[in-house]
Amino acid sequence: MTEFPVPGSNARDLVRDAYDVHVHIAPDVMKRRITDLELARRFREVGLAGFVIKSHYVPTAERAAVVRAAVPEVDAVGAITLNASVGGMNPVAVEILARGGGQFVWMPTVDSHNQKSCLAEEPEGATPPMWAQLQEDLKAAGIASPSIPVVSDAGGITPEAGQVLDVMAKHDLTLATGHLHGSESQDIVSEAKARGVRRIVITHPEFTSQRIPVENQRRLVESGALLERCYTTPLTGKVSWDTWFDAIRGAGPENSVISTDLGQPFNPPVEDGLPLVAELLLGKGFTEDEVRRMVVHNSRWLAKAAPLSDAPAEFKERA
Repeated sequence: MTEFPVPGSNARDLVRDAYDVHVHIAPDVMKRRITDLELARRFREVGLAGFVIKSHYVPTAERAAVVRAAVPEVDAVGAITLNASVGGMNPVAVEILARGGGQFVWMPTVDSHNQKSCLAEEPEGATPPMWAQLQEDLKAAGIASPSIPVVSDAGGITPEAGQVLDVMAKHDLTLATGHLHGSESQDIVSEAKARGVRRIVITHPEFTSQRIPVENQRRLVESGALLERCYTTPLTGKVSWDTWFDAIRGAGPENSVISTDLGQPFNPPVEDGLPLVAELLLGKGFTEDEVRRMVVHNSRWLAKAAPLSDAPAEFKERA
């Protein structure tokens, strides 16, 4: 059995009250390290506030509600990813998510045009994503999993994407860009901001199918988005650690949010991810205030949680 580093008490204290806004846990259509109920109990033990349950295939608002009822000290947050399995760019599904208490809406991931058309190869030694095999299984079975358009051929976003954004603005939901291309992310972020969506995050911009240059990341920040730095992206060899750290510094740590993207059986325990990243960031010269901003305050903003007493004034003003 693989042994993983154990974070120290100082790192755990530094990330106390954070949300992990991107975890993959059971029940799921693929094997996961831990169940949502077990993770809630572990988060309670280590002082983390909550987590966002991400599935590439099914909505998770009802699951999250059950977890909150069972472990009320931890805020499990429901989400939806707009892939083919939920009807793609489906405003009805987003409205139902909101009425069921969900908060996060990911743009298409496995069914984004960008992901399906990506020719970039994983770096040598990188661990492939677990969903890749499932997508191949669907294809081999002759089950259609079409690309979901977000940007129209005529320019701008599709009418369906516009409807989705309007529903999100109405309910103050959080937009995550999924596996969109950098240019698609710019289009959707600009339109989201114009339509009143307040909470926006660019999903792992260093991921293999995205590789958004730092100068483009800065433009996305100017459009009102945070940049999600997922622990697993460098951990599994999809990008070098130096590139990951340089991107955080280049776009500004105040504009980044740290998540783990953990839950795979071969990766570290989910509840250890955030403090482990905190230790890595401190070792690279980031200050404790910068780490707490990225891990705690920015994650709470995206999760629609109340700002803490030590949060920057801007969070208290716009809560």
